[in-house]
Amino acid sequence: MMTTDAASEELSQPQSRWFSANPSKAWTEKFFLIYSPIWMLQMGVVMVTGLSHRIGDVGFLLIGTSVAAPLIVIPALFSSDARAGVPWTGAYWFKANLYIGIFNFVGNYFLSEYFFDVLGMIYKYPTITLNFDSALLGSGEQKVPVLMFLLTQAYFMTYHTSAVVVLRRLRTSGLPLGRIGWWVAVFAIGYAWAWAETRAMANPLIAEQFSYKDLGRMLAYGSIFYACYFIPSFPIFFSLDEERSWSLRETCFAALAASMIVFILLDFCTKLIGLQPVV
Repeated sequence: MMTTDAASEELSQPQSRWFSANPSKAWTEKFFLIYSPIWMLQMGVVMVTGLSHRIGDVGFLLIGTSVAAPLIVIPALFSSDARAGVPWTGAYWFKANLYIGIFNFVGNYFLSEYFFDVLGMIYKYPTITLNFDSALLGSGEQKVPVLMFLLTQAYFMTYHTSAVVVLRRLRTSGLPLGRIGWWVAVFAIGYAWAWAETRAMANPLIAEQFSYKDLGRMLAYGSIFYACYFIPSFPIFFSLDEERSWSLRETCFAALAASMIVFILLDFCTKLIGLQPVV
């Protein structure tokens, strides 16, 4: 028979799990993952039907809103927090959207300039006039459509949530990862998502609107650049409401801190790799 000490030791061992022990966070993680193939299908339909070639600002804003809004509306109405009457400001789904919203804003408004001027990413939306990007950073030859801020909310939510789920499973698996193993996992997941998005966006269906001057270099070096978004952000987002509830102030500060670290990494990466603007 198992002794009392042995039983207590067994109970004290962390259980291998994918989702958070926090019910609010677990519900939201499951929803975000279930919703991910839905928004991907939405974007696939837009590409295949050529809809993006025929619509203007209003149409693009409707598409972007239809992709981003469910991340807020559905949890606000149906989450475990909503059913329990928890205020939005205390719910994980709200703080997750707040974090990603800030991180998304900085990434699009400022950091897109690195991809334009260093890596040769091209946006060309002749029917779009609503753009919003940095007034000083970058050459200013490329503009960021407001649409991208809406779409990126869904993209980044999927990337971050899937990373958190995988990282939690690794952390609770009992494997002797150590700090090095943890950061290797963070980089691997970040690079995988960066490469996957880069490759998915480089397709003939939207080539007239979105392309790279040198796809091979973008896949190799650009994916490392893009992974720099996730190396600091995945671990920070992992901690959000994981062991204790964060305040909105902490959530905002964390997102801004992650954004600044990414800013620094992108600039250092530019210097170390030595890429020059693609002509």
